[in-house]
Amino acid sequence: MELLIVFGSALWLGILTSISPCPLATNIAAVSFLSKKIAHPAMVFISGLAYTLGRMTAYAALGWVIISSLLSMPQVAQFLQKYMVKALGPLLIITGLFLLEVITLKLPGIALSHKHHNKLVESGASGAFLLGLIFALAFCPLSAALFFGSLIPLALNSKVGTLLPFIYGIGTGLPVLIFAVAIALGVTSLSHWFHRITKLEYYTRRITGVIFILVGLYYTGIYILNLF
Repeated sequence: MELLIVFGSALWLGILTSISPCPLATNIAAVSFLSKKIAHPAMVFISGLAYTLGRMTAYAALGWVIISSLLSMPQVAQFLQKYMVKALGPLLIITGLFLLEVITLKLPGIALSHKHHNKLVESGASGAFLLGLIFALAFCPLSAALFFGSLIPLALNSKVGTLLPFIYGIGTGLPVLIFAVAIALGVTSLSHWFHRITKLEYYTRRITGVIFILVGLYYTGIYILNLF
């Protein structure tokens, strides 16, 4: 049961990351641009799938490297084992405040020139994969908060921590893959669905933010303030 909760949390964090405004707009723009450059629907789907796999690979690989590196150092592992559970409460509260937009932050992004962007798109599935890889690493403040402030602490505090970045990566890829399929099938009302998902994201993000703050307060009360 505990494993299902941990895996479900990692998957939900990935989905929430993907449907957040900044990543969602980037994903739809990228997949739509791919569809304009490719004539055959099957190739649109393959390129969209490659783009999705690129994003999933970036998140999964980055998370795995960070977690494995930290846990492979005995002193760091002992420090995390002793203090991570105490840090989890404040980290969840801060992430919740990001989700509620109480805290905002500007991060430097990764920019591609129009020339390089076109080259990647025109190079087929391999270029689409690399495009997804690059765009995934261009963290928005919210996606950075979810990844570094929630997924990494969750993974460091779990026995199956090294698997969680891969589950998270799957979560980030699912909504993008749905849009790739829709574009390949010629769905013309994507703007309507985009607005509906944006509206849904508004509420799910705030509900998740409140839950994060409540759980963070609970963990803080137990492990820092010793109230329970």
